[in-house]
Amino acid sequence: MVRAGLTPARLTAAAAELADEQGIDKVTLSALARRFGVKDASLYAHVRNVRDLHVRVAMAASAELNDRIAAAVAGRAGKDALTAFADAYRDYALAHPGRYAATQLRITPEEITDTAELLRSVELTYGMLRAYGLTEPDLTDAGRLLRSAFHGFIHLELGGGFQHTRRLDDSWARSLEALHVLLENWPSTAQERSARP
Repeated sequence: MVRAGLTPARLTAAAAELADEQGIDKVTLSALARRFGVKDASLYAHVRNVRDLHVRVAMAASAELNDRIAAAVAGRAGKDALTAFADAYRDYALAHPGRYAATQLRITPEEITDTAELLRSVELTYGMLRAYGLTEPDLTDAGRLLRSAFHGFIHLELGGGFQHTRRLDDSWARSLEALHVLLENWPSTAQERSARP
């Protein structure tokens, strides 16, 4: 590939592919330069440093993941929406493990100029949870629980942490049923306040 073809978008796409192949921690400017057949210095006209590259991959992956989730949950509510949301989330993570890992990076507000994808992720989650009748601060608490449950399962799955012979898809489906029951019976903060002596 020729140097003239380098753009931030092409570098980000190539870095995302490299992340899926080898892991986000293996995405370096040197590795990317080798992929394009150029010297490391050629990349600095398009990305500031390796952290900038990782943030770009994270934001691109977040947009891809949000698109999949939005398409999956469209027109659904309750358990159907929860299952569609979770399955889209898991399918993306399993198909693109490096990109998914990038979405878990801690990114500061100073590192991004457009927070639309981050806000969209929150809105997709809250939109699905509102069908359960949740309001703040329960929306935030339930959203954190779901993210923890999804990420924990997927992290263990990708790392080979489940050794039991039971099919993972069956355990995933049962976990989603349990989360649905929990969300339908979520203890609201108003109930907790009224129950206090």
